Amino acid sequence: MKSFLNRRSAKLTNGASHLVAVEPETPPKAAPGNDAAHAASGGVVIDDGAPIGTETLAPRSPEAGTAARPVSTLHAVPAMPAHLSNRPVQVAEGASFEALAAADELATFRVFRSFDYVVTLLFHGPTLSYFATLHQDNTLWHALRAADLDSASAAFHHLEEQATRLADGETRLAQLAAQNAMLTKQIEQAETQAERLRVDLQRHTEQEHRVSARQHQVRKDVAQLEAQRIAAQAQLNKAHRTIHQLSVASNEGVPHLPSR
Repeated sequence: MKSFLNRRSAKLTNGASHLVAVEPETPPKAAPGNDAAHAASGGVVIDDGAPIGTETLAPRSPEAGTAARPVSTLHAVPAMPAHLSNRPVQVAEGASFEALAAADELATFRVFRSFDYVVTLLFHGPTLSYFATLHQDNTLWHALRAADLDSASAAFHHLEEQATRLADGETRLAQLAAQNAMLTKQIEQAETQAERLRVDLQRHTEQEHRVSARQHQVRKDVAQLEAQRIAAQAQLNKAHRTIHQLSVASNEGVPHLPSR
């Protein structure tokens, strides 16, 4: 059968492909011993009624061939992950740092202060370690440890930026308090100046009233005195005419003497 299919395949190699129906062949019955061997070994069993090429997997018993698996030993896991243990900057223990600070074993390299936030760069000589700390209201908040100055400086700048951001509200509060105090002072000064101007205006108004009354009185007095002057001038003119008439009358009795 196999040689017949090979010859037919070689003949149709250069031609068009066709599907050809093939009569199924009845396979020889498998020996019971072979089936048992296949079932024991977990192999493939051929069904008697299945066509050629159809395979059925024989189920394996869960109890058959099951061996006990060994349990892996548990190992201790470090407190700091492995990917962080090699970093140049690590978190320092607060109690250890405060003990070093209390023993006065730390040298201050750099300090940044903004309101209640203080960032400090410290050096511990015996261990050649650097510390970058952030205190809030004299209380330790963050403590970072580094083995070189560059890493410690980077940590210091990081904490400095954090303290600056945290102090932005305090900065705005101080600015607004100062501005409000200045505005209050300016309001007081403006009110004082307005009161002075109001007093000056009132004084000016009162003075104008007094001046106006004085001018009215002066005009009245001037008119009165002018009337008195006119009357006196008329009386004086009358007296002069009287004197002239009397003088003429008295001179009429004097003889006329010729001049030499």
